[in-house]
Amino acid sequence: MSTPKKVYMDHIAGKPVDSRVIDAMLSFIKEFYGNPSSIHTFGHEPRKALEEARAKIAKLINAERVESIIFTSGATESNNMAVKGVAYRSMDRGKHVIASSIEHMSVINPCKYLKTRGFDVTFLPVDKYGFVDLDSLERELREETVLVSIQYANGEIGTVQPVREISQIVHRKNAYLHVDATAANGQVPIDVQKDGIDLLTLSSNDMYGPKGIGALYIRSGVRIEPIIHGGGQERGLRSGTENVPSIFGFGKAAEIAFNEMQAESERLSRLRDKLIKGLLESIPYAFLNGHPRNRLPDNAAVRFNFIEGESILLSLDMMGVAASSGSACTAKTLEPSHVLLATGLKHEEAHGSVLFTLGRQNTEEEVDYVVQTMPDIVKRLRVMSPLTPKELLS
Repeated sequence: MSTPKKVYMDHIAGKPVDSRVIDAMLSFIKEFYGNPSSIHTFGHEPRKALEEARAKIAKLINAERVESIIFTSGATESNNMAVKGVAYRSMDRGKHVIASSIEHMSVINPCKYLKTRGFDVTFLPVDKYGFVDLDSLERELREETVLVSIQYANGEIGTVQPVREISQIVHRKNAYLHVDATAANGQVPIDVQKDGIDLLTLSSNDMYGPKGIGALYIRSGVRIEPIIHGGGQERGLRSGTENVPSIFGFGKAAEIAFNEMQAESERLSRLRDKLIKGLLESIPYAFLNGHPRNRLPDNAAVRFNFIEGESILLSLDMMGVAASSGSACTAKTLEPSHVLLATGLKHEEAHGSVLFTLGRQNTEEEVDYVVQTMPDIVKRLRVMSPLTPKELLS
């Protein structure tokens, strides 16, 4: 079996920047160095580029106004801006915030911070697939609930939430709905108007654009408190000179996603299904995390009983394959994923999970290589594990 040079299947942690995006950015790095807020000629081209990018991102999610897109430094800032911004601005109406128990830590930790500032925070349970409990959402909503934050899809297990149903429930209580679309943007069609989304987090890094740039969609009429103060850029909601080269690259990435998303998602879904099927059929006591059908096209999250995911990742790396065991943002802790625990998995089950996330450069040959490589890795590790049943080793 020939070994590919390198097989990168950790796109949830970071996608390579598309070469077309790099080409688009270079001119603004080399030539157009003016400040977009300047009124002289040197500021005109950067301002024009910034607004072109804003329009492309607005088009991708069908925003009702181009001005609804506010640029940030990335998904973490956008999530903080949405959660804290709405909470602080709406204190006169209520101090109750709801989020799902499987949100990214850049939503969970701001919610925990709000608790230290006198807010009441409810974390909603999910079922074994990661779907938010809609009955629980209805029960927990109150007159003083100002914000509900539910992600569009979970990057660790791939499950896509019923956002439109959630929106209807939330708006019946006149609360705002914030949706973190970091894992979903560029992969599944998002329509903020039809989906009934009030605030939407977007990340350039997660759609083959440059790192360190993101955006927050804010529906017309939604008012938030700024969390970064300064010169009043971005409608006064996010001060600081805009990163024009990265913003222009972000816009190009959004344009590419708009034009190619359907075909690429169909291709990735075929590779994903082949990878999942191959792993589950060739390895005993292997199980899929997340929903088998309502999942992101790039996500193959599989757990292997009796061994730890970290050991599998090290073995895969030696074979030239890059994957992960969950969110890169929580990879430094030895604790099992809060997402997997929330779906009802035991600690030892959660520890045995491996996440393969596919991307534009992945091929069927690479999927075949991983499917052929994994059984020997799992078998070798199970031989060394004291948790492995004896009958499985015979």
